[in-house]
Amino acid sequence: MTDIKIDGKVLADVAAALAPHADHMFKQRAGRWMAVVEIAHAERTEPGPEEDRDPSVKIRVVGIEVAGDEFTDERLRQVQQDMYRQRTNAGTLDSLMPGATRIGSLFNDAA
Repeated sequence: MTDIKIDGKVLADVAAALAPHADHMFKQRAGRWMAVVEIAHAERTEPGPEEDRDPSVKIRVVGIEVAGDEFTDERLRQVQQDMYRQRTNAGTLDSLMPGATRIGSLFNDAA
């Protein structure tokens, strides 16, 4: 399996987008922030045939926008949940009937 590493280098555009939130982030040690993030391939390491280690790819944050209010935060959280559900629902009832969150809704939707 390929290992994933995140490049710690912060690009100027990324720093500029984070700057308005930096003081708040500094003060909130346990804080979490929703953001739209663009990542890019930064480096690839492929072990030689005699090496006993996994290949790795390093990615870098090249674009970011942090939610500036509760409304946007909630919208991004919903998008994140939808994307997670789409990635993990293969072969489940949710993949057959999106939005069916209760067993009762399966019968209501089918009628």
